[in-house]
Amino acid sequence: MIQRPERDDLEKIYRAAVAAVDPARLVGRAMDGGCLGAEQVPDLTAGASRVLMLAVGKASRAMAGEIERRIGDKLADAIVVVPKTSAATTEPALFRIKARSDVATDFFNIRMVASNHPVPDESSEAAANLACEMLHRATTDDLVIVAISGGASAMFARPAEGLTLADKIAVNQALLKAGASIRELNIVRRNLSAVKGGRLLRHCGGARVIGLILSDVPGNDLATIGSGLTAGDWSSFGDAVAVMKRRSIWGRAPEAVRAYLERAAAGEICATVKVGDPILERVTNVIIGDNNLALEGAERAAAGLGYRTHRWKPLHGEANDAGRALAEYLCGITDERVCVVAGGEPVVTVRGGGKGGRAQQCALAMSIELLQIGSGRRIAALFAGTDGIDGPTDAAGAFASPAAVEDGERAGVGATTALTRNDSYNFFKASGGLFVTGPTGTNVSDIFVGLVNY
Repeated sequence: MIQRPERDDLEKIYRAAVAAVDPARLVGRAMDGGCLGAEQVPDLTAGASRVLMLAVGKASRAMAGEIERRIGDKLADAIVVVPKTSAATTEPALFRIKARSDVATDFFNIRMVASNHPVPDESSEAAANLACEMLHRATTDDLVIVAISGGASAMFARPAEGLTLADKIAVNQALLKAGASIRELNIVRRNLSAVKGGRLLRHCGGARVIGLILSDVPGNDLATIGSGLTAGDWSSFGDAVAVMKRRSIWGRAPEAVRAYLERAAAGEICATVKVGDPILERVTNVIIGDNNLALEGAERAAAGLGYRTHRWKPLHGEANDAGRALAEYLCGITDERVCVVAGGEPVVTVRGGGKGGRAQQCALAMSIELLQIGSGRRIAALFAGTDGIDGPTDAAGAFASPAAVEDGERAGVGATTALTRNDSYNFFKASGGLFVTGPTGTNVSDIFVGLVNY
């Protein structure tokens, strides 16, 4: 069991990382002229007859709140799509704003819609349909602000013509179980969608569009974040077919999906919006925050606690491999009071019937490896999602240490069996290693914090 002082330090460093990517603060900074990318946010309301807003993703509530606070009376209509797990969904309304600036007593509520994640459902389609209805009222004189954050791909689903939501869900679930990366998932998602891959822009009536984007994707690829609702798409229908074949799900995909992609690859169906399309000339996309920003916050907090910080390479690939590699790296450190941080998004190829998430799987694989190569070492670590949600569980992640395996055995749970069954959640629940925060209201993928020789 990790002792309380080290556990406290791990939690403080994690919470500092999450605070560094507070969505409202990042939206405010971007609207004041600061951002991570080359694009700067223009004067939002200059020349616009009306402003319409769509916010979708795990950080949508806070992003929309800051936008509304700054725009006020000029905001004519808005839809905010929040995850069903969000505490905000229990509230009858999100914001109250003036419907007309000349009638101080006339108010309406920004419409809030709860949607599902990580697998889309009927609520995801309803959210997209409602947003498209609003956007269809936009004109060339209007401004549309689209606030996008992690989770948007699943929470905002409108199947391409000829496909059903059930078709998309079947493909999405198969890809998740096959260990597809977020890049692969979103290649398929946007090529099966009527709104992703820039297609949302075709619903905006030629209005000027500004995308404020909180990235949960390594490299901040605009086409991958939220499946590129407001961005040009570099992928093709053929790429989607290639992903499904590479992940061995093509033959198990619904017949309608295979037929659609085959016709699309043959040029019979209109493609997603490509880079260079004239529709993008009135679009400005701005990355307001990302995983690196969270890691910088973690490093500042660790330094303030007296640790020397190391930045490890981005987390990617199979969770088991990432956990073992990090264990080996930590065991090679000989300096005193070192904090290692890393971020990214490993994947889990599901082969068992257990319960868990990629962060918990990483933590379990690391703990097993640490027992073998670092028994007795002063090493304590935490893997967790910045959104506070790891897979289909109520945990953000889990703590790893050389003693974690023995903690589980004392509780009657075998670590190796749990790892094979993808049952990391029940292992850490029994051993006391779960890290539970509840939804944080932001999302820039996962982070790792490891303390060595503390």
